[in-house]
Amino acid sequence: MTSVPFRSWIPRDIKGWLYFFRQQALSCAFPWSLLSFLAITHHLPAIIPRYDAMLIICVVLQYILYKAKWETDREVKVIASFHIIGLTLELVKTHLGCWSYPEHCWLRVGQVPLFSGFLYASVSSYCCQAWRRLDLHLHRWPGDWKPLALAVSIYVNFFTEGIVGDFRWVLIAALILVFWNTRISYRLPDGRRRMPLVVGLLGVGFSIWIAENIGTLCGAWRYPYQRHGWCIVDFNKLTSWFLLVMITFLIVAELKRLLKKEVEIASPVITEQVPVRA
Repeated sequence: MTSVPFRSWIPRDIKGWLYFFRQQALSCAFPWSLLSFLAITHHLPAIIPRYDAMLIICVVLQYILYKAKWETDREVKVIASFHIIGLTLELVKTHLGCWSYPEHCWLRVGQVPLFSGFLYASVSSYCCQAWRRLDLHLHRWPGDWKPLALAVSIYVNFFTEGIVGDFRWVLIAALILVFWNTRISYRLPDGRRRMPLVVGLLGVGFSIWIAENIGTLCGAWRYPYQRHGWCIVDFNKLTSWFLLVMITFLIVAELKRLLKKEVEIASPVITEQVPVRA
């Protein structure tokens, strides 16, 4: 399967578009299922607290996807780790009053319902699924330490932005600078396409922002400015989701890279020695 130039990164025909959107939709199985149940439980009478019901639903969904081989063992482990990462972030943000969960529940840590970790886990689920279904490859990756340093800096900034200052624009500028030449390629029926990594992840962040508007409309959580009625989520959250998607992608990319190294070490490829002409 041949590569095509970057200038031809979008699908060129209906078949290509249908394939691309089908793979995207399949990759969003868990996120959109979660969002659908948030909407359903918002309108149904509750037998148990809604957030506790959502936790049960999310666990069952995850189990079904795993048993159906929709998600692999490694992907489930990545998703579980992001559940913990998300819960930790939620504890800090709700304590600072950045947002709140207005409904009562039993299964919680502090004021944070346990199901909320799945909101972050769903992002990692999408990244893992899209990586496998579209056969993603990275080109011109900027080494090892720069992505790791940026991921750590972004995560720390989420915790400290309400205390020592918000450096998101500095981090976004650093991301653009570091990944300016990085491309991500994906497979289509007629060949591979490449696009700038930053552009692709910005699109994902925008999609999550739309999903967040649906989530707040369903009353799953709310921001201080939504206390007296629903309104559109602040556009500033687009930058937050872009940074979160970038963290998720960087972690998944690093895990993929380490896994590839393990495979290469376990099964070394013997190549034919070709003489080099002096």
